Amino acid sequence: MGTPELACASLAALIDAPGLEVVAVVTQPDRPKGRALKLSPSPVKELALGRGLALLQPARAREENFIDMVRQLHPDLIAVAAYGQILPQPLLDVPRFGCLNVHTSLLPKYRGAAPIQWAILNDDRQTGVTIMKMDASLDTGDILSQEHTAVFDQDDAQTLHERLAGIGARLLLQTIGPFVTGLLPARPQSADGISYARKIVKADGLIDWSNPARTVWNQVRGLVPWPGAFTSLPAPQPSLLKIWRADIVEVSAVPGEIASADKHGIVVGCGLHSLRLLVLQREGARRLGPQEFLAGYPLVRGQRFGRNS
Repeated sequence: MGTPELACASLAALIDAPGLEVVAVVTQPDRPKGRALKLSPSPVKELALGRGLALLQPARAREENFIDMVRQLHPDLIAVAAYGQILPQPLLDVPRFGCLNVHTSLLPKYRGAAPIQWAILNDDRQTGVTIMKMDASLDTGDILSQEHTAVFDQDDAQTLHERLAGIGARLLLQTIGPFVTGLLPARPQSADGISYARKIVKADGLIDWSNPARTVWNQVRGLVPWPGAFTSLPAPQPSLLKIWRADIVEVSAVPGEIASADKHGIVVGCGLHSLRLLVLQREGARRLGPQEFLAGYPLVRGQRFGRNS
């Protein structure tokens, strides 16, 4: 059971693993996407159909007719990775070995929808993957295995996502055998260190230049590819500007004010130090480096981001 790209690595690993048979794949219904709002399949659906697997797409995982269909498959185990719904107890009770979840944090830290983004936004230096036995609450099940990984300065949410997806797929396969043979006991999650990674919303991308440069830098890294970190360009043509890559410079300047603008980058003041903008994108345009950007949209020292003046 899974929906986004993150889940594809685990599904592919299960399909290719000797001694395992994937009897069905469950994913969310097709959703409207793009400007035309055309119904589009999830990445997991595309992978499942490409591999010729049976596919189920219930609107809600607690629908009784869906749970009955799963019962008829007689699964030994359900593996879940970023499915997108909390599973009800009647569904958790169907497989004889229960349901295992691939969660991209070191539980109990970052229960919830967006653990990868919040690890970067909160400037964590380490994160990882947890395989847990699911219960009917939000990411509260007993832990079976965990693997740590560093969060590198060159990481953004996309690169960390890809690394954790691979770790999760490998860890899932390493866990299943010892778990079903009784060699891997589950342990309850600690009551200490519990935190929640709420769903990211578009407003999280709006840059507050009064924050320290490191906070804004983490915002740029943590919100790739959606919604992206954004601000507004100064007049006379105020418009949305997304920032896709930046680095920190120890320069003091008024928050939001341009300290310098040349082919090496556009340096903008923050609450502490400054940020050098290296990849920028005006609304409706393509991503550009500073030299190309300034050729089409000149900026000068003293102009301010984040307000229309």
